[in-house]
Amino acid sequence: MESNQYLDMFIDESNEHLQAMNENLLSLEKNPSDTSIVNEVFRSAHTLKGMAATMGFEDLASLTHQMENVLDGIRNNQISATSELMDVVFESVDYLEEMVEDISNNGSGKKNVKAIVDKLERIEKGEAVQEIAATTATQEHKSQTEVASELRFDDFELTVLSQSKEQGFSSFNLSIHLREDCILKAARVFMVFEVLEQIGEVIKSNPTVEQLEEEKFETSFIVTLVTKESANEVKERVMKVSEIEKVVIDELNLDAINNITDNYDHDSSADSLTEKLSEKDDNSGENNQEKESDKQKAAPSANKTIRVNIERLDTLMNLFEELVIDRGRLEQISKEVNSNELTETVEHMSRISGDLQNIILNMRMVPVEQVFNRFPRMVRGLSKDLNKDVHLEIIGAETELDRTVIDEIGDPLVHLLRNSIDHGVEDPETRKKNGKPAQGNITLNAYHSGNHVFIEVSDDGAGINGEKVLNKAIDRGVVSKENASSLTDKQVYELLFSSGLSTADQISDISGRGVGLDVVKSKIESLGGNVSVDSEPGYGTEFLIQLPLTLSIISVMLTEVEDEIFAIPLSSIIETAIIKDEEILAAHNQKVIDFRGSVVPLIYLNEFFDVPKTTEKGKYHSIVIVRKGEKMAALVVDSFIGQQEIVLKSLGNYLTNVFAISGATILGNGQVALIVDCNSLIKS
Repeated sequence: MESNQYLDMFIDESNEHLQAMNENLLSLEKNPSDTSIVNEVFRSAHTLKGMAATMGFEDLASLTHQMENVLDGIRNNQISATSELMDVVFESVDYLEEMVEDISNNGSGKKNVKAIVDKLERIEKGEAVQEIAATTATQEHKSQTEVASELRFDDFELTVLSQSKEQGFSSFNLSIHLREDCILKAARVFMVFEVLEQIGEVIKSNPTVEQLEEEKFETSFIVTLVTKESANEVKERVMKVSEIEKVVIDELNLDAINNITDNYDHDSSADSLTEKLSEKDDNSGENNQEKESDKQKAAPSANKTIRVNIERLDTLMNLFEELVIDRGRLEQISKEVNSNELTETVEHMSRISGDLQNIILNMRMVPVEQVFNRFPRMVRGLSKDLNKDVHLEIIGAETELDRTVIDEIGDPLVHLLRNSIDHGVEDPETRKKNGKPAQGNITLNAYHSGNHVFIEVSDDGAGINGEKVLNKAIDRGVVSKENASSLTDKQVYELLFSSGLSTADQISDISGRGVGLDVVKSKIESLGGNVSVDSEPGYGTEFLIQLPLTLSIISVMLTEVEDEIFAIPLSSIIETAIIKDEEILAAHNQKVIDFRGSVVPLIYLNEFFDVPKTTEKGKYHSIVIVRKGEKMAALVVDSFIGQQEIVLKSLGNYLTNVFAISGATILGNGQVALIVDCNSLIKS
């Protein structure tokens, strides 16, 4: 039986069990005497252990096996579920998540779990957690054994390393750590490799080069280098690359690695693991009490669902997009031919394809719960690190978004939550002095409104110091002193999204209020959404994210500019209008109009996109008022064609990052229309 055919199922189910463990462990920390919660965690760990052993992932099974022992001690009242003990159990879950992540990235799932297993064994024997923490403090430098476990060298690589040593070369392991706020991780990795290849030969990396290029790693990676340069010279060269936090370099001990390579398979043999697991299973605590509680549970109804690989849904969506294009073409032909039978058939096909579109889009919709579920654990960890008491309230986790958006929204939300914990919510003493409860509150709220999903991240902390923001903005040249006095409080808060603007007195490892918020804004805008911020000093801050339900099929207003057609997304449009020459005013060398009491700049699309002039302009002008947050602009076009649902297509690899154009679509008559990126237009 080929295990590979079950790998996707193993990864999906493992992630579900790990998420369940995280949630139940958080509940257990609040209710340490509730044995039903311990039983739930135990079941997840037991199932994960069995699956891992069956699939041959020994390290995963070994660690989960030892976790079972500790959980068994908790539910038998032999071990107390203190906060310190929960830290160790959570650390174990972190290891498990890393191994499953490695497996999902086509890795072996191997990890040196000796240290954490040793902690769990000592807890099982009754040692105090504080003593264990004191004797197992984290070491900065990894031993040769640990490095060898992460960098498994094959015979060819070992031969290269041995021959290099004979020829006078040195072999080094470099543990390279990027800064937490590093934006383009893959670019930094490329620069590091470029530096290393100038002074030697890279033999291996962990993660692999492909995974590094795809940014499938956190903030650190390990590289084995053969060179004639000294360790100090290598370290100095690498540290010159920007956004490198530190480099730990060790000379490779080939004898130790050879021994590890020879003994590794024997020490972690499946037979010995199976024996250990079988031995434990005989008295794993699947006692009568648990069996009775299982019987009390109602039998689950048949779940008529199947797992479908997201790539298959992407393929289905691409095929449907082609159908939408052909549908538009048929509608165009039916108008030209003027045949009743053809018109009726096309109308029927349009209705059917519309229903099909709804079904396909709903198939791709995923609850934001998949993203939100990891945040309670993160908030717990950061709160402990910062000695703060923070409660996270999640509302609307069932709200659904397109899978593509779900995959991208996690990092911006992490950054906003980190900001709220680090610089929004005050420490307990400060809160008490200000007449607030010692425990701070952060609310994560998601809800639908029209064709958009809104996500609010709010806290009841200190709020944003508007004066401080404004002074920083003036110092950085983001805004002039003359314009600063006319800004409203909300406009001042929006300045936080400017590049590199921070009001933090000290930049911490967790976050800095403002550091990276420009990146958050860019990421959300790249998804067709926008983000705004509001605050009340002393009472809290709220970030509001607006996102489209889907990214592939959008509603647009088709407009004509000379002989070209441009599509403007309806989500950006406030309204359309026709103005006369005398309504056009001038301000600061910019043509503007008065739109409902607001001064709105005019942007002539024929000039902006350098469209060849083919017609003479009259005294009337068609305009489209578009908005990005609080800012507006009036796009001048020649005429309106009408609203239409179109398929958003990329411009291809040769036309990446075309300014103010987000993509293109094929119309019913076969003509290509460019889709205007209103966010970029207004920003310019």
